[in-house]
Amino acid sequence: MKGLFALAVAAALTAAQAYATEPVKVVSFSTILTEIASAVGGDKVDVVGLVKPNIDPHEYQPTPADLEQLSDAQLILASGKNLEHYLAKLSASAGATTQLVKVGDHFASLHLEESGQMVQDPHWWHSVGNVEKATRVVRDALAQIDPADKAVFAKNADTYLAKLATLDEWVREKVAELPRDKRKLVTSHDAFQYFARDYGFTIHSIEGVSTDQEPSAKQVNDLIDVIRQEGVKAIFLEDKLNPKVSAEITRDTGARIGGTLYADGLGDAPGNTYEGMIKHNTTTIVDALK
Repeated sequence: MKGLFALAVAAALTAAQAYATEPVKVVSFSTILTEIASAVGGDKVDVVGLVKPNIDPHEYQPTPADLEQLSDAQLILASGKNLEHYLAKLSASAGATTQLVKVGDHFASLHLEESGQMVQDPHWWHSVGNVEKATRVVRDALAQIDPADKAVFAKNADTYLAKLATLDEWVREKVAELPRDKRKLVTSHDAFQYFARDYGFTIHSIEGVSTDQEPSAKQVNDLIDVIRQEGVKAIFLEDKLNPKVSAEITRDTGARIGGTLYADGLGDAPGNTYEGMIKHNTTTIVDALK
């Protein structure tokens, strides 16, 4: 009997240890958060990014196959700030103990006017400082689910945060090449307010906070007047938007197309990493406006 009891205890311990060493399953609805979760979690997590690079998060809707991924997820990461309008639909697919973290809701929002109302600007990732805050939010969420690996998550987060601090310093040095009176940023849609706040730009956009908002004739004419009055040298396209209206504005103002920016998340190289995206955007903006 003692032998059978010992075998049973050993089997239970082996099963518990196997369960404890299984990676935390994370499902992410943001390319930025997919990178953060992978960096912080390392081999202690299994990250499934449902919003892929080059996918517009404003237009993404989860498919039945996507929803199946939620059934055994322990952590769901969303951008928050009302970017994902489908989150209420996920509860039926997620497990009873699954944690949903709206990462952007954990730090302050800037606001924009949309259809006559003030709404939260969801594009928080264009502030490196906000991504540092997001990294800490993800670190803490993983540690809550898997306390045994808290030290691993803390160490990995510190490594990623150090890279972000270096990146922020690089951006500030690059932007310093541009006189303050030249820091006038005209983009396809209103996605760069956090970047403008952090690095001293005045921002104007052709479209609103969402990529599905078409500008009115009055909005376009008003923007043309601003570009002429302020002597804006260049306007910028975005990797997921039709450049037709931007091209029309350049013809009427004399401003040129300064380049294409990554607005709504990661894409093809060089914007396939957060550092690559930020360096590309900053270099494109500064070099075109100098």
